Amino acid sequence: MLIVLGGLPATGKTTPARLPAARVGGVPLRIGTIEQAIVRSGPARQPLGPVGHVVGYAPAEEHLRQGLTVVAESVNPLAVTRDAWRDVGVGASVPVIEVEVICSGPVEHRRRVASRSVDIPGPVLPDWQQVLRRDYASWDREHVVVDTARQGPGGVPRLAGPASP
Repeated sequence: MLIVLGGLPATGKTTPARLPAARVGGVPLRIGTIEQAIVRSGPARQPLGPVGHVVGYAPAEEHLRQGLTVVAESVNPLAVTRDAWRDVGVGASVPVIEVEVICSGPVEHRRRVASRSVDIPGPVLPDWQQVLRRDYASWDREHVVVDTARQGPGGVPRLAGPASP
């Protein structure tokens, strides 16, 4: 199966991405890690546009064809990348679950933006105004929404339920 997680910076995507991969022995695929590797490899600079996603599609499909679950995590802000991830799953003949991670509490979200650290060396983290101005299109199809504003016991985000256009 392919699980595709998206959401604005600092909403809390990494933890929900790691949990299902660890539980089923799947492959976590973080587009931020791929993007930073591209930047470190030569003259490329952020923002890279779709490059990180495009590079990620190939290993994701390869792992899916080997029978592994892949959890792809990125901001995934546009319908074009969401569609491309879905096409990866369809091409590998596996189910695709799309998950949008949100932080419905603006005060909490802003606190996370201001205080977070990143475990990927190199990227410059956006500030609150950059997060608010980010191009992030509404999802145009049914998907699962996970709200991390109020973490449940053990830091597990609460499920906000399926969303539809």
